[in-house]
Amino acid sequence: MDIASQYADVYTDFQGLSELRAQAANNDNGTLRKVAGQFEALFIQMMLKSMRDASLGEGVMDSDQVKTYQTMFDQQIALDLSRRGNLGLADMLVRQLGGTAAGNGKGDSTDTAADGAAAGSSAGMPLHAADAPRNDTAAQPSASQQDSDSDWQPDSPESFVSDLLPHARQAAAELGTRPEVLIAQAALETGWGQHIMRNPDGSNSFNLFGIKADANWQGARALTDTVEYRDGLMRRERAPFRAYDSLAESFSDYVDFIKSSPRYREALNQAGDPSAYAQALSQAGYATDPDYHGKIETILGGSRLRDAVSAAAAEEPLG
Repeated sequence: MDIASQYADVYTDFQGLSELRAQAANNDNGTLRKVAGQFEALFIQMMLKSMRDASLGEGVMDSDQVKTYQTMFDQQIALDLSRRGNLGLADMLVRQLGGTAAGNGKGDSTDTAADGAAAGSSAGMPLHAADAPRNDTAAQPSASQQDSDSDWQPDSPESFVSDLLPHARQAAAELGTRPEVLIAQAALETGWGQHIMRNPDGSNSFNLFGIKADANWQGARALTDTVEYRDGLMRRERAPFRAYDSLAESFSDYVDFIKSSPRYREALNQAGDPSAYAQALSQAGYATDPDYHGKIETILGGSRLRDAVSAAAAEEPLG
């Protein structure tokens, strides 16, 4: 009972599926969005089937033929609901897999889950497999290096790393860890800078690490949708997050946040090992995503981060 394509008019049109296979073979940029839509439609179909299976008994008109048409109806309804995009599951999957969610005006990304996601977790948003296709263009000095610019948004992983690396080095030195693990965490939380939370006026919140604004936070706040894991299930919530004026301020507050909380003491004790540090953060409850540390480790071990760091280092002046 496969759903052909979220862009097909009816579920029996399998031409969309054939086109999707061809696009996947060519690493088409829009393929991720279509696959996420297919998964959403299939999930809806399974939900409808479970609802029908939970029926207390057969109706007077029930028969094998009626059940067949009910199944066909459910498949079409699932496809239509997914195409409308009201549930948000496809958008969430695109963010988790490193793409760009629909409706933000930025188009689809070639990132995969291995290289990051968008913002939202218990402390922020965690939201990864073999290395994704990447832009092999040599890194150029980033136009976004003025991190006080409210419109800061890196146009590539290379510019994202280039802008963050100086701040990451300073913060890592204070925490006793490697700058790469901080960049990997920021990449996971923000989708390599493509999904940073916005302030009410539309300006950049510079919240790189998904830290929420609790009652003790006296600074600016950015209210945004987030994905949390409660009792093993994903759920969408709306929550306030801390907002900063620059990348430097975001890193500085992250350092204070980690060093001032007793729950992250074990993470600091293992900071010399980036993998152990990420795992200790996750175990301490930094994020509700049960695979938070695994996603950070995947980014750490991926060639995208390694190549971007090397490119950024090569651009730095000698001496």
